[in-house]
Amino acid sequence: MTMKRRGDGSTTGRGEQIDAAEREAARQRILAQAEAERIPVEETTRAVPDRRWRGGR
Repeated sequence: MTMKRRGDGSTTGRGEQIDAAEREAARQRILAQAEAERIPVEETTRAVPDRRWRGGR
């Protein structure tokens, strides 16, 4: 199998193209998972009473 040479002198192999496609697919999966697990800011800033701070009262 011969590699085609581009005008800029670099070579591009089929394996490199597959690797790039796999990296992009993995990136998309990670972003989709992060979005699915995201907690809306309204839920993180809600005040919840914490009885630990009342001390010995």
